[in-house]
Amino acid sequence: MCLLFACSKNQGTSSKIIQNVFYDKAFEFRDKQQSDSAYFYFNEAKEVFLKQNDSPKVGRCLVNMAIIATDKGDYFGGQELSLSAIPFFKKNNSKDSIQLSANFNNLGIATAHLKQHQNAIKFYDSAVQFSNDSTKRLVYLNNKANSYQEAGDYQNALNIYNQILKENWKDKLHYAMSLTNISNTKWQKDRLFNPVPDLLKSLDIRLRERDLWGMNSSYASLADYYAESNPVIAFSYAAKMLHVSKEAGSADDQLQALQKLIRLSPPKKMKQYFKTYESLNDSIQTARSAAKNQFALIRYDSEKNKSENLKLQKENADKEYQIARRELILAGVILLGIAGTIFIVFWYRKRKQTLALEAEKTIQENRLKTSKKVHDVVANGLYRVMTEIENQPEIDKESILDKIEYMYEKSRDISYDKSVPTPPTNLFHEQIGKMLHSFTSSSTTVRLHGNDSAFWKDVSLAAKQELEPVLQELMVNMKKHSKANIVELTFSRTTNEAKIKYQDNGIGFPDKVNFNNGLTSTGTRIENISGNITFENVDHAGLEIQISFPIHL
Repeated sequence: MCLLFACSKNQGTSSKIIQNVFYDKAFEFRDKQQSDSAYFYFNEAKEVFLKQNDSPKVGRCLVNMAIIATDKGDYFGGQELSLSAIPFFKKNNSKDSIQLSANFNNLGIATAHLKQHQNAIKFYDSAVQFSNDSTKRLVYLNNKANSYQEAGDYQNALNIYNQILKENWKDKLHYAMSLTNISNTKWQKDRLFNPVPDLLKSLDIRLRERDLWGMNSSYASLADYYAESNPVIAFSYAAKMLHVSKEAGSADDQLQALQKLIRLSPPKKMKQYFKTYESLNDSIQTARSAAKNQFALIRYDSEKNKSENLKLQKENADKEYQIARRELILAGVILLGIAGTIFIVFWYRKRKQTLALEAEKTIQENRLKTSKKVHDVVANGLYRVMTEIENQPEIDKESILDKIEYMYEKSRDISYDKSVPTPPTNLFHEQIGKMLHSFTSSSTTVRLHGNDSAFWKDVSLAAKQELEPVLQELMVNMKKHSKANIVELTFSRTTNEAKIKYQDNGIGFPDKVNFNNGLTSTGTRIENISGNITFENVDHAGLEIQISFPIHL
């Protein structure tokens, strides 16, 4: 038997008291056991508190509605209302703890009735967590133990029942309840255990105290125990249970008693009990369905009225908006004239500043462009010539002079802002090969794979103009920094993409690489041809650089 507490009116009352007649009426009807009317007024009170932004009172109304729904057998409705109440409370506020504990207990009861015992146990744990009332805390623990018992986890149930018995032994009724639960659970766990002495002891206490609900529980347990060993005694206890459950007004317990009587009675009486059971069950289901429908209708009407009110508010807001809009347009026209004049003055001044900045930016870009060309064409070209002079045993004076003359022509072109010429397509691979092989020395071997006219076929002029200084920059950096003795460049292509892979066996990049102007320029050039370049150290034993770019730009 799960025990449920309703939330009282004055629990956790806020310091600012706002009159709400619906709230007062709801508690009046609830105290008179007129739950349908109480539900209606709690719902009305909730809407008032929502308008007043009184979250704790909204939550309290929802909790009471949830408890009423669960008590009437609307377990899904009870769950829904309890879950919707949680956000209106602050879990770290002691004033809201009472409401939260009652709410989680209701969630546990509704969930247990839906046979979801593991989830029910979690809700009971939350009820215990937020409870600051020792008596109610024991009730929540008892409900949790009931769920363990219903789920067949008898040991956990016994552990909790024994804990409750130790804390409750001075209270006669609670002692009787705990004694019944313990003996009944022990028997369910071990069918050889005899629970009768403890069951009769707790029944005697309940008879003396006129505890109808407790007597009902004792009769049910005794009837279950004797059902197989002595059906006659079991029948007498089931009959007493039916009588007491009628006196207590518990329809569910009457159904349980009738189920036992049907199972235990002789065939002649079985039909009579079955008809009574069927009639009572139909009445209960009809009443619960009516309650569910009534609760749903109350919520529907409330939402409908809210929707209509919002519609009226929207219409009024639209009218006010149109009036305000006309006034704003008139004011806007006046302000526009003033603002327009001010804007033109400021725009003219800003325009002059912008033109001056753009001119300065153009000059700066031209300087950077020239600096980039000087670095790629002259500096790297000069380094290349120096490398050849250094590594060739016999200097070809004419070749060196031709290359110096070529650099002179290029530097003059740069000074006149002329494009650096690119050799004919069918000779470009030869120029690239000569440039790369020029970095060969006694300590460094340069190997090329795939650098032929087929690779450079269909590669645009713009791409060639960008790639030559890129490759030269990589070789210069290799010569200066890598300490490599083997350098390999592999040229490959697919239908739409060309790839150049650079590999050396040098020291690679340091952990914190400093990208100088040359490498920064290299990245920019690759971006200019919609390509991609990646640098990767190979197990700290060399460097691998991958360059890829589309063939048709």
